[in-house]
Amino acid sequence: MAGRALAMSRYEMLAPHLHEEVPLAQLAAAQDEGGVSYRTLQRWLADYRQGGLDALTRPGRRDKGLRRFPDELVAFIEGLALRKPRPSAATIHRQAESLAKARGWPSPAYRTVARIVADLDPALVTLGLEGTKKYRETYDLVYRREAKAPNEIWQADHTELDIWVLDDKGRPARPWLTAIEDDHSRAIAGYAVNLEAPSALTTALAFRHAIWRKVEPNWHVCGIPSVFHLDHGSDFTSAHLEQVMADLRVRPVFSLKGQPHGHGKIERLIETINQMCLTHLPGYAPRGIPDRAGQAKLTLPELDAAVGRFIREVYNLRTHSETKTPPQARWEAGGFIPRMPDSLEQLDLLLLTVAKPRVIHTDGIHFLSLRYLDPVLAFYIREQATIRYDPRDITEIRVYLRLPDGAEEFLCRAICPELSGATISLKEITAARNARRKQLRGHLTSRNAVVDRLLAAHSEPLPASLASADLANWATLTGPDGDGDGALTTQDGPGLSTESLTGTDPATTHSDGLRLKRYWNE
Repeated sequence: MAGRALAMSRYEMLAPHLHEEVPLAQLAAAQDEGGVSYRTLQRWLADYRQGGLDALTRPGRRDKGLRRFPDELVAFIEGLALRKPRPSAATIHRQAESLAKARGWPSPAYRTVARIVADLDPALVTLGLEGTKKYRETYDLVYRREAKAPNEIWQADHTELDIWVLDDKGRPARPWLTAIEDDHSRAIAGYAVNLEAPSALTTALAFRHAIWRKVEPNWHVCGIPSVFHLDHGSDFTSAHLEQVMADLRVRPVFSLKGQPHGHGKIERLIETINQMCLTHLPGYAPRGIPDRAGQAKLTLPELDAAVGRFIREVYNLRTHSETKTPPQARWEAGGFIPRMPDSLEQLDLLLLTVAKPRVIHTDGIHFLSLRYLDPVLAFYIREQATIRYDPRDITEIRVYLRLPDGAEEFLCRAICPELSGATISLKEITAARNARRKQLRGHLTSRNAVVDRLLAAHSEPLPASLASADLANWATLTGPDGDGDGALTTQDGPGLSTESLTGTDPATTHSDGLRLKRYWNE
């Protein structure tokens, strides 16, 4: 009975953490001097989670049999075991024996030394031998808050996948995956696959996919979360994305720099996609495979379709190892009704890139040197509008009328006639323009090179009739071909004819003058 009472008293000390999520550190700080330490509470919690109430009864002394050894010797053995690189147990035993003999202490047996090393707190071993980062990943995540309902907490993360694909020009490239997971159910709410490095825009596009109803009938996860756990990277912390969170009434929770707390689950999810989905696809090339880029076979849309199919048909429907329930079934349990935006247009208004102001012209809206048209625009000529677009497909833009009170009203989706029937990205447009500019610069460079070469090689002597004149004083030459009166105009003034200077025939001088004029122009 005494053991049972002791277990209950320990359970009552843990209850605020178990049921109200009060941090263990806060419980330890509230103890009177000489009370239960944080480390002891951690050990009790681990015992309770492993063996229930019975595990909280007082165990036998862990130091039984060690009391005859001085504390200093035990600390010496522990200190050696926590050094990097850790010496072998035999080495620690030899050094402990040597110290004990020098100090006149009882000599510890090999088995005693091994027991002291084995009884070290695993968290202390991790911190001492593997460093702070590994300690945080292993132990700081263990007691992170668990969501009690669907869409209470979402998590997002990026990873560069261990697969190579072909881009739109047939070149090998390694894609990025942005995934968003519901913490309570472990269901994947949305994702995005891109060739570009992570950015606020790729995160916003994945967030849009997660929130809105899916076109696939067997993928039900959607809605607006209450809390969104994000890394502190610049791709997650843009002012635009934070404004979106405020508009949707979502509370963002950013991890500290270098301390991605709370991301263990989403990282395990991405690892699952790597292991269970990508390994079966052509182009999968983890580290160690020679010519990784040469393995590329799929296009990005084909990879996108394969990842989406795996999420819908395998991951969300497969029993989860921790919850013991398929993620989608756990998300749907209890008839959960998600909070949704009023419309897809409202969601796009928030998420699709930064707004671009434009004026509606008689020939449509001008954007990126292209024209976008829709019959609705005819009623709003010269009105101020805001456009939003998906950079992955600029064949259409969404047009919003800017109202006097600052609000925006959705008007239409305007189409670019030149791009209709095709999916063209902003990246492709930019690349095409850059290529055109590069081509034109090449033409300019080649022509300038020709001019420089010919000027450098120009050796035609000046006419003898002009060699005696001070060419530095001449500005222009006109002749009897209608351009003038056949006179040379100098800095000293007009009035000197070619004939008076040289005594030559005016016709001959005119021909020489034209040659000189060409020379100066060159």
